[in-house]
Amino acid sequence: MNAGPLSGIKILEVGHILAGPYATMMLADLGAEVTKLEPPTGDLSRQVSDAYFASLNRGKRSICLDLGTDEGQCRLGEFAAESHALLVNLKPSAIRKYGLTYDALRKWNDKIVCVALTGYGLDSGDDPAFDYVIQALTGVASLTGDPDGPPTLPGYSAADNSTGLTAALGLLAQIVSGRGGQVDVSLRDVMLSQLNYRASAYLNEGTEPRRMLHGAHSYYVPAQLFPTSEGYLALFVTHDGFWQSFAKEAGIDGFTTMAERARNRDEVLAAVTAVLATDTAAGWEARLRPLGVPSAAVRSLPEALAETPESVVTAGDFRLVGSPVKVAGYEPQYGAPPRLGEHGALPARS
Repeated sequence: MNAGPLSGIKILEVGHILAGPYATMMLADLGAEVTKLEPPTGDLSRQVSDAYFASLNRGKRSICLDLGTDEGQCRLGEFAAESHALLVNLKPSAIRKYGLTYDALRKWNDKIVCVALTGYGLDSGDDPAFDYVIQALTGVASLTGDPDGPPTLPGYSAADNSTGLTAALGLLAQIVSGRGGQVDVSLRDVMLSQLNYRASAYLNEGTEPRRMLHGAHSYYVPAQLFPTSEGYLALFVTHDGFWQSFAKEAGIDGFTTMAERARNRDEVLAAVTAVLATDTAAGWEARLRPLGVPSAAVRSLPEALAETPESVVTAGDFRLVGSPVKVAGYEPQYGAPPRLGEHGALPARS
């Protein structure tokens, strides 16, 4: 079995809860050695639940370190000297206070990559920034939900997870460059970036984004959730070939081009809604999937996990969703989440 693609890469992590630990867990899954430098009280996610902590920290090492002490700062420098990167998600003032920037650590290792994962940017102050707050202020919440209802948040931490992945990308890019340096990634910037085509339509065409019934796509028709005789069906018809296959199965005539369907959105949606009501969501999925039409019955998470047992892995005493990155010839070794200070500890200040 091959070693992981990041075998030999040593990464330090300082932070709490989700975005930063998720970033480094993705790197650990790919073979990097990730060491959490935790305060005496530990990562805050340890206080949520053991399962929560495990979902973000499998396969890492934990060293308990009080960065507010001279001894802690000395040990930080020693670790930095032997590491390729440091990823930290704390507020900017804390990042600087504890010497977790490239400018502070370059004296120990001028090749180290320091990634700051913050709410608004390393130079943008300490305003509180949590996933839901960022979704609200970037416009994500205003675009989610039905038009006559309140703004809505998705059922998982979209901003934290997306920013974690982006931070991991920035970390790897700077390591590949062969240069040390500071990488700055913020939740706000990531979520604005992920509104790519929505933002472009507004900036270049003056099209203000709005919520659509059943999460309808702003361009493609029909592309949304539809009620059926039992359950909801996600149907995502983009190009004309998909429409031809769907329309033949559904018995709908006309609307043969994307432009025609967009111009006649209400009429198309009325016809599609009526015909989908004649069968269940599962029934339509079974009919449309063999035709290559993008569609799926809405499932619960337990249902989705039951259908994809290969996605569930064991890490110590925990069953978790495994890495989404599949590398030929490499099978991740999912280690248990570390106990606080399991791999070393310094006494806290008295």
